[in-house]
Amino acid sequence: MEQLGFLPYLLIGVVGIGILLVFRNSLKGLIRLLARMAASLGLLALFSSLGSAIGVTLGVNLLNAFVMALLGVPGFGLLLMLRWTFLA
Repeated sequence: MEQLGFLPYLLIGVVGIGILLVFRNSLKGLIRLLARMAASLGLLALFSSLGSAIGVTLGVNLLNAFVMALLGVPGFGLLLMLRWTFLA
């Protein structure tokens, strides 16, 4: 009995690899989205510090980063227009 102590771990590893293979494309897209969100957060933080000098600011939060990650530069423009429309 003690000789088969590794069997559950082996089974978990095989099932885990199978799940990764099945969802490989989805995981690539998720990792790319997370990387773009991280870059968007950095750009929002940079814009927050520089934009306050000209009187235009955007919140540095995950929702704004998500919009920018999905839409890119047009998403940034959209966020600026929404800020101008609703808070002007």
